Amino acid sequence: MSSPPPAGIYIHLPFCLRKCPYCDFYSEVGTEERRRSFLVALHQELALRADRNLDADSLYFGGGTPSQFAPVHICAIIDRVSALFHLSQDSEITLEANPGTVTREALEGYRAAGVNRINLGAQSFNDENLSFLGRIHDARDARRAIAAARRAGFTDLGLDLIYGLPGQTRQQWQADLEAALAAAPAHLSCYMLTYAPGTPLDEARAAERIRPLPEEAVAGLFELTVETLTASGFVHYEVSNFARGGSPPAWSRHNRKYWNGAPYFGFGPAAHSFDGSRRSWNKPDLDAYCKALDRGYPPPGGREVLTREQRMTEAVFLGLRQTEGIDIGDFQVRFAVDAEQLFDRAMADLVDEGLAATDGRRFWLTRRGLLVADAAALRLASCF
Repeated sequence: MSSPPPAGIYIHLPFCLRKCPYCDFYSEVGTEERRRSFLVALHQELALRADRNLDADSLYFGGGTPSQFAPVHICAIIDRVSALFHLSQDSEITLEANPGTVTREALEGYRAAGVNRINLGAQSFNDENLSFLGRIHDARDARRAIAAARRAGFTDLGLDLIYGLPGQTRQQWQADLEAALAAAPAHLSCYMLTYAPGTPLDEARAAERIRPLPEEAVAGLFELTVETLTASGFVHYEVSNFARGGSPPAWSRHNRKYWNGAPYFGFGPAAHSFDGSRRSWNKPDLDAYCKALDRGYPPPGGREVLTREQRMTEAVFLGLRQTEGIDIGDFQVRFAVDAEQLFDRAMADLVDEGLAATDGRRFWLTRRGLLVADAAALRLASCF
């Protein structure tokens, strides 16, 4: 029996200087005292769940704004994880950073602490767009942060961009893409703007204070993204993600664990974990998190054991978000099912509609199909 793939470890640092109106991730604008209390609780949670038999090869600091924390704190967490779990020597260690919160000295500190992959949330190089998105930085800050990261020694540099803003034109988005390419990143994540329920942005949409960009215009920007980046040597490997070509491409090792059903273990309020069949999560409540751990108890949250059907559904949805698609043979082995027979009609229909393609070994969505990935996945999932 083959051994399970190496796990990923995720650390959620739930603090921001200011909440962005489109963001629905759990975070708060906290005081220095709350950040200190959180760090104590985080180290307690790591100790409570210590497992030297857990093999991991990725460590990801997300948030929130992880770059609000000084290098000394990030270093202490990396050391703690390395002592309590088996983190391989060649692990990918990623830190998300806001361009408005980093200096060359801080970036050098993160690099010395062991961070080897920096992900800058540039979002745009257009100041009007950045203002609309509620970012604390401007385009000049983004360029300075990129240059500082380079001087600090980061060769594995990723940039996040957002498109599909109200009124955004192809020319404006093309300018953002060209500015990003000029920075020569190893990785680009290009996300469609979403109106998550409960966010100020969605409230503004509901009140008709803003008008979302029409779907066909957003689809056109997606097409432009793929055309521009692939022509520049990037590999489009997931709906929103592009990696510099090479052998292998510079894709995110950690994020691929989520998409491919590998185990991952999250720490911090709102963090999720998955061991292959069971999912668990911490409640998104910093006060409850700190209080429980201060008493020596696990933080409050929940857990569920996924049924075979739930695991199959997730494999379909996550597989079709990737340009490699679903490995038919692997699917059959994992779930003891004849995938070709099970999905025969649905797969054939998607291929006939130009939304998918297959070579007999894999089944994947075309560029047009990726625009409706969830709807396509639902058609396959309805077969079982």
